[in-house]
Amino acid sequence: METRSMGSVKEWLIKTNQYHEYHNEHELRRAQMQKHGSMPLFFHDHMYVGNVTVGTPGKFAEKGQTVFLMMDTGSSNVWMIDAMCHSLGCNGIYGNDRRKFNSTKSSSFSSENTTLNLQYRDGWCKGPLVTDTISLGGLQIEQQGFVNVMDIELAFGFMYFDGMLGLGWPNLSMGEVPPPMQNILPSLDSPVFTIWNDGKFNNHANAGLITFGAIDTVNCHSEINYVPLTSETYWQFAIDGFSVGNYSEHKIEQAISDSGTLWFGVPKSVMDAVVKETHADFFQIFNFYFVDCSTIEIQPDLVFTINGVKYIVTPQEYIKEIGLGRKFVSALSLLKNYIHNCHRCGKIQHHS
Repeated sequence: METRSMGSVKEWLIKTNQYHEYHNEHELRRAQMQKHGSMPLFFHDHMYVGNVTVGTPGKFAEKGQTVFLMMDTGSSNVWMIDAMCHSLGCNGIYGNDRRKFNSTKSSSFSSENTTLNLQYRDGWCKGPLVTDTISLGGLQIEQQGFVNVMDIELAFGFMYFDGMLGLGWPNLSMGEVPPPMQNILPSLDSPVFTIWNDGKFNNHANAGLITFGAIDTVNCHSEINYVPLTSETYWQFAIDGFSVGNYSEHKIEQAISDSGTLWFGVPKSVMDAVVKETHADFFQIFNFYFVDCSTIEIQPDLVFTINGVKYIVTPQEYIKEIGLGRKFVSALSLLKNYIHNCHRCGKIQHHS
């Protein structure tokens, strides 16, 4: 199943002088989430989405409806926006057009008479729990449960996707709705899926691939390093150590592989070390750390040690040019351009 990048939210907001409005909305949401203690998920910057067909053609439609859903290993629910939702969050802000699901055009649609409120760090969405046929990557899932969103947080209006398709574990699913992977496992050759995100892409063009039931031998390394998982909720595992330039630490930290969050979330001590070793400057106006464009070739690699294996992230991968004459290292959110991930369902293993 091919994925595409919808571009960088940060970059677009900065260039169109809309970042402050988004940032204020985001900070307000963060303050509210600290009070309510909701699920720690976060959408930001480059987003990879997949083309998903929903519904069965009936007398009102010739083919299923196509939506672009974020493929998210950091959650386990599926949701998409209903055609009857016309708020700014549903329609998309500043020309960010949305594809919406029209349940009246599907002969296989069914409502469960239950409402779910899905909480994410950047906001919430809610609507009735429904079932319908979903097709992705040549696979068809009948009676897949998902939330048909009728109301959504305004912050989602900035996002370039029509909904989300959760690839996390069943224990992470809100409302105990079976995730898509659990429903298609019996039809797969092997209980695995591989995610490849290509760092070299044009916005709104093909930018990666998700392979269900097999390891992507074309784009991923032939050497497979399996890592024991420490949780059956997120794809969670232990990081043994980290180094950048002259800084290194050897302490076990828990981490999750989250395809819906295209940054590295790190402890403050690690971020402080990155800032020091890269000589980055903080710009309050954008709430980012910047480095001079001319230094990218001499910036240090980030080195993560996972299960005894060192994984190198080059400066070309964690420094993002945004077209303002500078390049930035985003504070507490180091961009990851491309990471190869293979997830094995049913066994506590993860390949990175």
